[in-house]
Order: sequence, then C-alpha cells, then structure tokens
Amino acid sequence: MCQMPCQFSWPYTHYFTQTKNKEKILNKLIVFTGGPGAGKTSVIEQLKTQGFICAPETGRHVIQMQVANHGSALPWNDKQAFRDEMTKEEVSNYRSFNVRQGDVFFDRSIVDVYGYSKLEQLPISHELITHCQTLRYHSQVFIFPPWASIFSNDEERKQDFSEAVATYQQMVDAYHKFGYQLIEVPKMSVEDRVAFILGSVIE
Repeated sequence: MCQMPCQFSWPYTHYFTQTKNKEKILNKLIVFTGGPGAGKTSVIEQLKTQGFICAPETGRHVIQMQVANHGSALPWNDKQAFRDEMTKEEVSNYRSFNVRQGDVFFDRSIVDVYGYSKLEQLPISHELITHCQTLRYHSQVFIFPPWASIFSNDEERKQDFSEAVATYQQMVDAYHKFGYQLIEVPKMSVEDRVAFILGSVIE
C-alpha cells in the first residue's frame, strides 16, 4: 500500500500501542473511516458493483434493527446501549470476514466504536480497548475528510456538519492511538476515489 501521509490542519499526537496475542490476519482487512456524510458508503457501494467483498457499516445496521424491533439502543435515545450494540456487531463482523479469502473493505471498524465513545464521553471498558488492540486490520486506513458540499443527513444520520467534523477529529486520534497510519482520500468523484483507493492497495 502507498505511503501517502494524511495531512491535517490542527495539531495531533501519534500514539502507538504494542500488543500481544493479536488475532492472525488472514487477508487485508481495509478500513474506511471519517465523519458521517463524507462519502464512505458511496465508495463501498461502488466497490461492491466491481465485485469486491465489503463489510457493512454496523452503526446503520444497529439503527435499522432497533427501529424495526422498537428497541431503545439508538444514538438519539441511549448512546451507551447503541455503542455496546455496535461493539458486538464489529467483533462479529471482524471474525466473520477475517476467515474469507482475499481483501475485504470495511465501512468503519471496532476503532470507530472507541472514537465514538470518546466523542460522546461514554465510559470505555477494558474489553473495548482489548478488542481495539487485538482485532487488527491493515495498518494503513483510508480516512474520508469532512466535505460540506456532499454532506446530508437522514432518518438514520441526524448529526449536523459540525458534529461530522468533530467525529472526524476523534477518528484521527483513535486510529493513531492504536497504531494505524491514515491515508486521506481526496475530494473527488466516487469513481476517482475508488481508483485512488485501488491504486493504493498493492501487494
């Protein structure tokens, strides 16, 4: 994968975590992160049409399931319960897709759950930290910067743009904390973003 640095306009600190007993990565588990409404899901959908294996965004799935079942684990109702449901799904996603052959693209990861917890000032369990340390993805992560001109919200995404920017900043800190390198995806068309990503994912 290319060594392009991620550029930021505010100070940040690199954190690196040395861990033991990491789960063996059988393929390249390639993560997309960033704030909401930055274009991650559009790129995921385009990759699917090109035949790539993609793991869904757990946050949206949790919301859809909770609404369908009249549950309360929703980000606008019970943030901690919502976070805990996302944690379960991210762990399940990781273990399901890690046994597949070939590369897998993830619309967020367990590290995003940690970042969400920091953003919302939720208590963070030792279990969540351990998951972030041991469920390892490819060391280079694609981050989608805030992009006001394409940002929109809907029934499942209720954040405004300022919250999207704050989420982005938390994801920067979270991924650096757990030793990942960030590659910023340029603000281009979906097709050009896909080409950029595929051109960066090399053996």
